[in-house]
Amino acid sequence: MNPRPRPGVALDRRLSTAFSQVPVIASVVGAQLVRQFAEAPASVGIVASLPVGQLPQIVPALGRAGKTVFVNVDSSPGLAQDRGALEFLKHMGAAGVVSTRLNLIEKARPLGLLSMMKVFVTDRSNLRRSTDAVARGLPDLVEVMPAPIVAHMSPQAQRAMTPFVAAGFVETAADVAKALALGAVAAATS
Repeated sequence: MNPRPRPGVALDRRLSTAFSQVPVIASVVGAQLVRQFAEAPASVGIVASLPVGQLPQIVPALGRAGKTVFVNVDSSPGLAQDRGALEFLKHMGAAGVVSTRLNLIEKARPLGLLSMMKVFVTDRSNLRRSTDAVARGLPDLVEVMPAPIVAHMSPQAQRAMTPFVAAGFVETAADVAKALALGAVAAATS
């Protein structure tokens, strides 16, 4: 496998500033973790598994708390998988979206939203498909899952996914440090 590196991909200034202080993205799965994230030192978070009816209250509140909020479009019950959903999220103050869907990643940038493409790497053929999708979608960030797989990716594959966030099975400060040592710009954890 010889994936091409993503030339000239620079991390958005808001994210690079946040990650230089706390290189962790909070995974806020469900409404019960929203208050903890609002008070946490991490300033970037992914809101997931919140019904569409709760998003207009939660996303702006987190924004007022100084948080950079990504919404996982794939896991928000009732949220459509289309441009209208992305416009809805932007209007309420979301900074970006997370999705496994290439078409949503491609639609985010023209709307001024950051995009984070989630890829699940289960084997080498899946890795090749993932690097191809990343090359086509040009997301601002790639969320590589599960985090332990990063240690088994070639340097070329890591460059093809850059900038990337390691997610899944990240539980300790040592897990975050390992992800950063392997080239991640941050680690995502609940």
